[in-house]
Amino acid sequence: MPDTERTAPRATPVRRPEGRPGGRPPAPAARRPRAWWRRPWIIPLGIVVAAFLAYELPPYLTLDPARARVVLPAAFPPKYAVLIGHIVFGTVAQVTIFLQMWPWLRRRHPAVHRWSGRVYVFAGAIPSAVAAVVMLPFTPVPGRVGVSTAAVLWLVTTVMGYRMARRRRFAEHRRWMLYNFAIVAGINYTGLAIVVVGTHLPVAVDPVYLIEAARWLGWVVNLVVVQWWIDRRRTRPAAGFAGLAG
Repeated sequence: MPDTERTAPRATPVRRPEGRPGGRPPAPAARRPRAWWRRPWIIPLGIVVAAFLAYELPPYLTLDPARARVVLPAAFPPKYAVLIGHIVFGTVAQVTIFLQMWPWLRRRHPAVHRWSGRVYVFAGAIPSAVAAVVMLPFTPVPGRVGVSTAAVLWLVTTVMGYRMARRRRFAEHRRWMLYNFAIVAGINYTGLAIVVVGTHLPVAVDPVYLIEAARWLGWVVNLVVVQWWIDRRRTRPAAGFAGLAG
């Protein structure tokens, strides 16, 4: 008898995409962090911090009030002692904030990052900012409002950055610490640069205007630049907000 059964067609084998078991696409490769020497700003930042400390510290190492770079009013005799405290704690803050801003150290040695952060907060920024606030009523009038605002904001951003880290809200922690660094750099590095450049201009400029400009422009311009950088990084899907200061 002839075979009346129809032969079923062979099923075409389904080709699974290569990669992970089960045909799932391969996981995206993790981004390898860049080496520390590929961060073009970290070495200049270290040089600026070292140069600033080399310029500011020597007059106070002798504990001679006559060598102080600021006016010591007779109305507040303890000002020199408070000033020394501000300088000592400020030096700790300068060194440790450099460590905090170093991405390689933060990624490869998170424990060092955490402990240097605690040193920055409790043995650097907070006591130095408090000492600055104590001295403010006895500082010269030029630039007093600007430096007072900066000192208060330095204290506030330090506390907020620490609180966000304790709550493990690290994206917000990084944002607050970027603001914090902008203020520190504005008070010290940018402000000093404005005064130095202003004193070497071909035309004479009243020192009062230079001091006022240094006390305001330094940290205000830095904050604007940092906020622009944060907004720019936030719009990058590849980097994301978690990449701040990274």
